[in-house]
Amino acid sequence: MNRVKSARYDLITLKGSCVFFESVKIMLLGMATVFLFLMIMSYLTSLMSKFIQQYFPEAPLSPAPTPRAQAKRSDDKAKVAAIAAAIHHHQTTQN
Repeated sequence: MNRVKSARYDLITLKGSCVFFESVKIMLLGMATVFLFLMIMSYLTSLMSKFIQQYFPEAPLSPAPTPRAQAKRSDDKAKVAAIAAAIHHHQTTQN
């Protein structure tokens, strides 16, 4: 009877170790698959970035303001001052 128990125990541990090694193989296969997917995704992302930069470049920066733009700004300040004066005059004449 002892011999039967021993043989049965050996069979169970042998199956257990086979299952363990199979699970390790599956785990490593899954990890390799994820790693490969991430490497491909990284490569395609950088390729897409180069493609976009080549065919859709960023708009150039606006040039420095010209003297005419400076004059326009001073005209805007004059308009704001005139509007503020008109509002003030309107409010004081109504009371």
